[in-house]
Amino acid sequence: MAGIGIFFGEYLMSKKNNLNQPAKPAAQISKHEYRKMLHALQIELVKLQRHFIKCNDKILIIFEGRDVSGKDGTIKRIIQHLSPRETRVVALGRPSDRDHTSWYFQRYVPYLPAAQELVLFNRSWYNRAGVERVMGFCTDAEYEEFMDSVPEFEHMLVRSGIKLLKYYLDISKHIQKKRLNERMTDPLTQWKVSALDDQAIKKWKPYSLARNEMLARSHNTMAPWTIVRADDKHLTRLNVIKDMLSRLDYADKDERLVLPDPQVVLTYDATFLENGVLEP
Repeated sequence: MAGIGIFFGEYLMSKKNNLNQPAKPAAQISKHEYRKMLHALQIELVKLQRHFIKCNDKILIIFEGRDVSGKDGTIKRIIQHLSPRETRVVALGRPSDRDHTSWYFQRYVPYLPAAQELVLFNRSWYNRAGVERVMGFCTDAEYEEFMDSVPEFEHMLVRSGIKLLKYYLDISKHIQKKRLNERMTDPLTQWKVSALDDQAIKKWKPYSLARNEMLARSHNTMAPWTIVRADDKHLTRLNVIKDMLSRLDYADKDERLVLPDPQVVLTYDATFLENGVLEP
């Protein structure tokens, strides 16, 4: 009987510990299921576009994350069947000499959405909190100025009527290494290879620390961060689209279809830095 009591006590302790652990993302889905669900969600995206054109809405979606976290592929599936006249993807290159002498946000402002537009930033002003911070492309003073200013800047955008969504795609170190190797050997993805790719793995920890500070200091109720656990590309694409659709108003929405998996898409919380939701 004593042995049973010990076993039962250990069982209860393990259950208690499991409650404190973040749930793992759902298992992979088949290609058939993925294509079927993606098609249904892209129909919802077309409904959304009809609605925001009719209602003169302005929608801005920011995608951040580590290199090869799946931003390109997710954006591609979002815009695949949308009207290019009202849909724009912004992926700015290196800042020019003039940009270096301008107000930091100035180079991004011309690309903000007007009425009836959906704009998706494939990386954004948060470059300053990520790659610029880690690689030493900005000074400590420039970094601090950015971190102090970005909440106010985004609040201005929201108050002006822009509907702002911010996604951070988080991947594990071994998945990043695998995808970077695939990028370098695939002749169709050579255009994505950059001199900074090698630094992505070498500076994994500094990038983690920069991510943690960025999220902690720029997350707020008016412009919250949404974390996407992005090791599985198919689940990432489907659940980001679902989350987008669930947060934006449009007519004839299929409410059951657009519910994201809470194990894949989560609203940022400070505890994520400690409980394993974010990759260390």
